[in-house]
Amino acid sequence: MVQDRTLPAFQSATAQVSSEEGLRLYEDMILGRYFEDKCAEMYYRGKMFGFVHLYNGQEAVSTGVIKAMRSDDYVCSTYRDHVHALSAGVPANSVMAELFGKETGCSKGRGGSMHMFSKEHNLLGGFAFIGEGIPVALGAAFQARYRRDALGDAAADQVTAAFFGDGTTNNGQFFECLNMAALWKLPILFVVENNKWAIGMAHERATSQPEIYRKASVFGMPGVEVDGMDVLAVRAAAQEAISRARAGEGPTLIECLTYRFRGHSLADPDELRSQAEKETWQARDPIGRFEAYLLEQNLADEETLKSVRQRIDGLIEAAVKFAEDSPEPDPSELYRYIFAER
Repeated sequence: MVQDRTLPAFQSATAQVSSEEGLRLYEDMILGRYFEDKCAEMYYRGKMFGFVHLYNGQEAVSTGVIKAMRSDDYVCSTYRDHVHALSAGVPANSVMAELFGKETGCSKGRGGSMHMFSKEHNLLGGFAFIGEGIPVALGAAFQARYRRDALGDAAADQVTAAFFGDGTTNNGQFFECLNMAALWKLPILFVVENNKWAIGMAHERATSQPEIYRKASVFGMPGVEVDGMDVLAVRAAAQEAISRARAGEGPTLIECLTYRFRGHSLADPDELRSQAEKETWQARDPIGRFEAYLLEQNLADEETLKSVRQRIDGLIEAAVKFAEDSPEPDPSELYRYIFAER
């Protein structure tokens, strides 16, 4: 019988934040949730096309990891990439416009939902196929290490975070990249967003070792299990891993136990998961839990939290208007951005 890991040992009992930092984390999670809710609305209204995979329920992972990083660090995402882009600082206007296929999108309307990219914000991309982003993230980590050690650039201490799901950890790229990262002590965080389901396959049925963080031991690197519904637990684990990476001590594998509240994509009727399972996880909504923490610790009052929600709501509405009003890509530039421009 596989152990039920809905309540992992690594939690935020001792994690502390200031009022300012707490509100910054809260605002980022609200931005992610409200943005994705609006995406669902726009998709069903026919404003977005193709495959759209939402992040609802997993906000503590994106916020906890990326907001612990510096703006010059690197983030590499998956096909569930909208919220990673927002946490990395890509403006909501640019992300929404990309989903609308507009020229003002962060990928100039060429990428859409699964291929968010921003050179300015060191967002290395969203990737439609599982696992293909991990080698890209490894390359970013390698170049930082190379610039520092081989070229003598003392400022080259950037850290890379590679996000991927539980299903990806059965793929070759995962093992190959963990091996190289450990061998060369690369400054990278391998962040597993274990939401228990790889499309329609339950995680426990797909792997011989369902405790993914234990796979790190094979490569001699630290592996930690984190409550992925607790932003402070994720943040604490990320801060420790980032410090190790920046100090030249190598990679860390962080397994975040989380849950997606919607189907695999907006085209998924979500009939494979039991109602009882959904309700168990929804009762641990990371936003609701963090709201309660902020109030209990007197870090914010309800009026302050309400004002954050209202402000983000207005920002999302403005992003939709921006996307709707933005121009379509010019057909004459169909082949632009395929090759690097001089």
